[in-house]
Amino acid sequence: MAKEEVFIGSIDQGTTSTRFIIYDKHAQAIGSHQVEFTQFCPQAGWVEHDPMEILESVKTCITKAVDKATADGFNVDNGLKAIGITNQRETTVVWSKSTGVALYNAIVWMDNRTTSICRKLEKELSGGKSHFVESCGLPISTYFSALKLLWLLENVDAVKAAVEKGDALFGTIDSWLIWNLTGGIDNGIHVTDVSNASRTMLMNLKTLDWDESTLKTLKIPKAILPKIVSNAEVIGHIGKEWVIPGIPISGCLGDQHAAMLGQSCRKGEAKSTYGTGAFILLNTGEEVIPSKHGLLTTLAFKLGKDAPANYALEGSIAIAGAAVQWLRDSLGIIRSASEIEELASQVESTGGVYFVPAFNGLFAPWWRDDARGVCIGITRFTNKSHIARAVLESMCFQVKDVLDSMHKDAGEKGETKNEKGQFLLRVDGGATVNNTLMQIQADLLGSPVVRPADIETTALGAAYAAGLAVGVWTDEEIFANGERMKKDTTFNPVLDEELRKKKVASWCKAVERTFDLADLSL
Repeated sequence: MAKEEVFIGSIDQGTTSTRFIIYDKHAQAIGSHQVEFTQFCPQAGWVEHDPMEILESVKTCITKAVDKATADGFNVDNGLKAIGITNQRETTVVWSKSTGVALYNAIVWMDNRTTSICRKLEKELSGGKSHFVESCGLPISTYFSALKLLWLLENVDAVKAAVEKGDALFGTIDSWLIWNLTGGIDNGIHVTDVSNASRTMLMNLKTLDWDESTLKTLKIPKAILPKIVSNAEVIGHIGKEWVIPGIPISGCLGDQHAAMLGQSCRKGEAKSTYGTGAFILLNTGEEVIPSKHGLLTTLAFKLGKDAPANYALEGSIAIAGAAVQWLRDSLGIIRSASEIEELASQVESTGGVYFVPAFNGLFAPWWRDDARGVCIGITRFTNKSHIARAVLESMCFQVKDVLDSMHKDAGEKGETKNEKGQFLLRVDGGATVNNTLMQIQADLLGSPVVRPADIETTALGAAYAAGLAVGVWTDEEIFANGERMKKDTTFNPVLDEELRKKKVASWCKAVERTFDLADLSL
């Protein structure tokens, strides 16, 4: 006899891999599959993906996950009610409406080829780096999609020609996937959701629509942009050429917004996701809070066409888990990412070594694209364990920098604290399995860190949004996380307060050493 009949699927398209997870009514995963794909670095600072490879990875993951769940006795064919999508944000694709072919590789969020475009705009526009902050909450930065789109319009002949012919479509990865999932050249639906749109620099945070003034200033044609929808509504149905035809796509969020929903973050609550980068978001409710301390003002989520929008303060860190990959792939200090915990645990401290992974510059709260990585404090005493521990500490120091800015921007009233008056940071993402990392994070923050039993909250958040739209779950069920938190693991700080302050001061000194290094001779 087949098992439970209500399922929600979730496509989780990240920076290095794609997953498809199938959840039951109790939000428990009953089948999944993951595929890694290629990251191209054609020159220093450039990072690209092949959009067709990403599309194939989605097809593979859906097929394999459905096969696995079916083999385990779950009647997915009849029980799958909807799917949600979550994706790496800002990564930019332009493709042909008539052929369905991408006109250039996807330019990834961490790519910094648009530095010169940024500098030019900062000089030309009256508001400088902050010219668009009032409308979109974001500074002019290589990070955001609008700059990547400008580069494509200026440098890729195929893109220019397609725009002139009215054959070009622009989107972040969610738009690319939805268009292909719903038919592609055969009437595929060209949309994005409010959370992904909020990361382009082109959406007005208050109207939740494309900002006409920004489009005019940047000379971006509105005709190539997708329609903006909420995070939880039926967008369209999956096309007949896919293994799950006819299933509604009813949830879509950028990965960090999905993680926030997966963590059930209400107003005043924050989460940090540790992946390739690290991303800290604080839900500010229905209030748009401008940052005065180097953070981004962005959308958290809008759970339905008529639902109110929740906003957030965000701090984005470009290099977190990617530094561990660098230790493994470029230096060979470890053979697998999981080895770093054991290596770092062989020493009680970094021995005075501080590592700042400003590989492509620094994001929040510094916003220095002229920064480059440094490792300082090295002596003859230093060994690879000290380096490994310094890499872990670098992730935690960067999160602390962001949270310090958040506390200043949000103020006492903007944060929720527990009965002991402590602000709890909820954490998720693959790196959080590392207990040493989590303890270092609690120690450097001087406050508790809470890790959920299921650390893959990004996929769960997309499933929640999709299930909410088709009536599988209610708002109350999604945000009633009391029972779930009983299974969470809490890391409490044990580091001496005086030592913590000294370490933070040393870290700040190390960060300053990274500035103005982009033009070092090769």
